[in-house]
Amino acid sequence: MPKARIAAFRTLVYLFVPLDLVFFSAWIKSHGNLPGNLYQPLVVGRLLHLPTPTHLIVDSIYYALIALSLLAATGRAHRLLGWTVFALYFEWMIIAMSYGKIDHDRYAILVALAVLPTAGRARHGDQTPSEAGGFALRATQIAVICTYFLASIAKLRYGGLEWLTGATLTRSFIRRGTLLAQWLLKIPGFTTVSQFGIVGFELFSPIVFFLKPRHRYLIVAGFYLFHLLTFSLITISFVPHQIAMAAFLPLEKVTPIRWLKRLRRGSADEEPERPATASPAASTPAATEA
Repeated sequence: MPKARIAAFRTLVYLFVPLDLVFFSAWIKSHGNLPGNLYQPLVVGRLLHLPTPTHLIVDSIYYALIALSLLAATGRAHRLLGWTVFALYFEWMIIAMSYGKIDHDRYAILVALAVLPTAGRARHGDQTPSEAGGFALRATQIAVICTYFLASIAKLRYGGLEWLTGATLTRSFIRRGTLLAQWLLKIPGFTTVSQFGIVGFELFSPIVFFLKPRHRYLIVAGFYLFHLLTFSLITISFVPHQIAMAAFLPLEKVTPIRWLKRLRRGSADEEPERPATASPAASTPAATEA
């Protein structure tokens, strides 16, 4: 993959981290105020003997992640800053998911943070191919597709065929559905057909790796459309997953700095030339006689 794509993806991921902490997962910060006996660490948290979250620990990780991720977005000290951001965000996720609620939309972004330090140096606009960068993007892509594929396996494993034929979406629409979802509930069989469609979409998502780039981009656009529809129906946001899914896109073609420069040059070229003014000497009688 071209290094420019690595640089763009790296900037996108690291700029998302502070946005995630402040807007999308701000609820995690409140875990520092919870009693310690409510903390039931994930298996990895127990294996690593991670401490019980306190107000000081949570706040320290919170502010350190914001500062370090902004520095990492510049691409400098990519290994040192990258590994540090990954370690802190990994602990942030353990703090988030050790109180009974585990989200699967964070898996791909965690993988992206884990492999970006291995991608090597990369500058925006550099079209030099990079094998290490290609590995980092491919690993993130696989994590994205695993999120879909394993979600369908989990549905069938724990819900069985009843997940497909039961009232799974109907319950979601009633419990947290939007006005659009309430309207769609009036269509007979809509939720059942949608359940079959969701599982089929997730089971066959790995097909994206066997398509030509043009068709692959169409499939990825379909992934984004699926999440947009999900949010419009039951307000479930998969923003971290969608950020990681950008690993499929030709991000090196998005060059806002060059666009701004071209825009400035264009506006400068469009400025009309000012008419030349006569010098004061030319307007004197002596100059006229001469």
